[in-house]
Amino acid sequence: MAASVWTGYLTFGLISMPVRLFSGARGTRVSFHMLHRDDHVRVKQQLVCPAEDRPIERSEVVKGYEFRKGEYVIIEPEEIKKIEPRTAKAMEILEFVKQEEIDPVYFESSYYLAPEEAARKPYALLVKAMKETGYVGVAKLAMHNREYTAFLRPYEKGLMLHTMYYEDEIREAPDFGTEHASLKEGEVKVAHQLIEALAAEWDPSKYYDTFEENLKKLIKAHMEGKEVVAVEKPRPTAAPTDLMAALKASLAQMEGKKKGPQRVEAAQRESEIEVRGKAHGGRKKPGKRAA
Repeated sequence: MAASVWTGYLTFGLISMPVRLFSGARGTRVSFHMLHRDDHVRVKQQLVCPAEDRPIERSEVVKGYEFRKGEYVIIEPEEIKKIEPRTAKAMEILEFVKQEEIDPVYFESSYYLAPEEAARKPYALLVKAMKETGYVGVAKLAMHNREYTAFLRPYEKGLMLHTMYYEDEIREAPDFGTEHASLKEGEVKVAHQLIEALAAEWDPSKYYDTFEENLKKLIKAHMEGKEVVAVEKPRPTAAPTDLMAALKASLAQMEGKKKGPQRVEAAQRESEIEVRGKAHGGRKKPGKRAA
């Protein structure tokens, strides 16, 4: 397993157990370097002091909080370390709640919570008890210069920890959504049928990033001197004036159509680019490698 991002103790009543956190998910992206257009050499970024008009080393940089225009309070790394709360090393389960009570809008990042060798039995006890009672634990955790509210839930044979946003970090949208008073019973009934026609078991392996795949194809096409055909974008459509007619037409369209994985696969293929033979002028030369 990869290196842990946090080590400390998880406490549950008077039971304390040494644990480690490991990243539970990480995005993968095609990465690009910044090059000078004229010679394809990688450019360098420098830290510059405009007052002295010269580049400076990273060791010369300090953190400052601007309390008034142009005036700063300087905070040293040792001072940050000094004010770390107890949760930087000890994570206490403060309460247990039902998972369905926590709105997913609060979820931020996911981590595997793994026990050290000496903590396997109390860890297993906690996992089993949470599975059988249907509760998730709520705790506080400090890492990366921030204290999080986190919830712990049983996941496979262990515990998964999810850091959460605080209530004051959730943005409000006053005009979000609409009332349902004008809906007709028949429209709702057909909408239910349409949802059932699209219903499937959740399988994350069906889904992939078509933008990422298109980037890989574009890079390969450049290297092979080929060209790509742009994806045809959907045209803007107006909201239906006859909602019932649109619902029935949608339902009729679903009959005989592919279901489940095949439907997802077909939809994703429609977003993939097409690579064609040699581009005009032959193979493109790759950019020069920096010396």
